[in-house]
Amino acid sequence: MDISRRNMLRTALAAGAVESATAATTEQGKDTGVVKELKIARTTQSHSICPYCAVGCSVTIHTIGDKAHNVKPAVVHIEGDPTSPINRGTLCPKGVGLKEFVTSDRRLKHVLHRAPGATEWKEMSWDEAVPRMARLIKDSRDRNFEENDAQGRTVNRWTNTALIGGCTDTNEVNFLISRFRFGLGILPYENQSRL
Repeated sequence: MDISRRNMLRTALAAGAVESATAATTEQGKDTGVVKELKIARTTQSHSICPYCAVGCSVTIHTIGDKAHNVKPAVVHIEGDPTSPINRGTLCPKGVGLKEFVTSDRRLKHVLHRAPGATEWKEMSWDEAVPRMARLIKDSRDRNFEENDAQGRTVNRWTNTALIGGCTDTNEVNFLISRFRFGLGILPYENQSRL
């Protein structure tokens, strides 16, 4: 037999095809005759955006168990959205690990608050947290708002507070954030989406 790269490649490909066909039809040496169902076969698909950077890759999230009223939905798979013109179904290494990010047991599920001078964090409900944040924002703005500068010109600004936007926010969300900050008079603003 003539040993060449071409013949070696043909032999390797033929052996791989035989091995794949054998593995697909047998399970522990037995011919099952049944094709295994994909883990996403009976899932509900939701579309979202990867939260890691400003590229905004689209992802498809597969959940199971959300059709029954007595079952808590669970994320079983996350993949790139092939219909997206941004990433065309591909994800970077961080995006591929999104399922672990979503389903991690270390992920925070409640608001945590540490009172001034305290050493322990305590859980707080959203019903407590939102009015508290609003009150603290209002009190700080009332104390530090400048209507006029040193020369008497009207400036209406609140300069000792800054606002940070998110890179995966939509244009509409970023527009609302800018209206919110202008309404409060906040000047310092940073948003990764501007890069």
